[in-house]
Amino acid sequence: MADPIFYESLSNVTIGQIADLSNGVLVDSSLANRPISRLASLNDAGPDALVFVESRKSALDLSGLNAACVLCTEEVRPSIPKNVAIIVTRHPQQAFAAIGRALYPNAVNAHLWSGQTGISSHAIVHETAEIEDGVTIEPGAIIGSHVSIGSGTVIGANVVIGNGCKIGRDCYVAPGSSVQYAFLGNRVLLHPGVRIGQDGFGYVPGKAGLDKMPQLGRVIIQDNVEIGANTTVDRGALADTVIGEGTKIDNLVQIAHNVQIGRHCVIAAQCGISGSVILGDMTRLGGSVGIKDHVTIGASVEIAAASGVMNDIPDGERWAGAPAQPFKQWFREIASVRAMTRTKKESSSDD
Repeated sequence: MADPIFYESLSNVTIGQIADLSNGVLVDSSLANRPISRLASLNDAGPDALVFVESRKSALDLSGLNAACVLCTEEVRPSIPKNVAIIVTRHPQQAFAAIGRALYPNAVNAHLWSGQTGISSHAIVHETAEIEDGVTIEPGAIIGSHVSIGSGTVIGANVVIGNGCKIGRDCYVAPGSSVQYAFLGNRVLLHPGVRIGQDGFGYVPGKAGLDKMPQLGRVIIQDNVEIGANTTVDRGALADTVIGEGTKIDNLVQIAHNVQIGRHCVIAAQCGISGSVILGDMTRLGGSVGIKDHVTIGASVEIAAASGVMNDIPDGERWAGAPAQPFKQWFREIASVRAMTRTKKESSSDD
């Protein structure tokens, strides 16, 4: 539920307007003027709510659905009660998300915590920094020498941008973040507490113990990347650490030096990606996946949560387990272990 303390309540929004936003088909056009006051889940629906149903599986029992309108596929349409307005669309969840972005823009756009625009008099901006028109820099931010920041970008309170960094247009660097030794493309979103460009974890044996290996690379973050709160991205040792266009990274992820992440990857929370790992385009990592250093993972790979990846993975495969292996093989082994456990229990009870 969108709490009105944080999000403006919807007003003067009708089902007809919702249908236009979704590019869907309103089955009963006589309901076009019915008002919508909020977006809701099926469990939190009500006579003023818009909901969505993605598949027949989630539509098993909709006879008691109480909602103003539902987004659904043609396949699900017969399961919807007659008193509920129906907008038919091929991808209900995508349409629901698009409607949410349109109706609640402050839920997805940059937050101005101080409420001001322009460059705060309480920020420190080096005289050599190049700041385009339309940039907002909030109080407490520090912008180093020869930094470049593109128009439409918001630098949050207490952010530190290190010397020489380049930040593109329409980016958002949330409060408490730091960026160094890095180039960011356009429309990059860094959530609070993100750390970009700190030195990687590199040491060599020395006479007195471990000696630090200089980290001389950079971080390159391409357009439309989003990085979650308190995630860390180390700069390269000699090569660069690269995050490809459109990739989305969750909170509390560690990305080590020299990692190369492809385009449109999805990386869930608490993943740890060791040095010099390569991830192909469109690859997805579940939560708490750990990947050994110098491993190459192909394009369109799916790795299940809590897996430990020790070997290269070809394109298009699904792996799971620790150590990770192809999903079918992992599932057979789990089934075998369960069968052995069941047999042992039965033998014990017979004794």
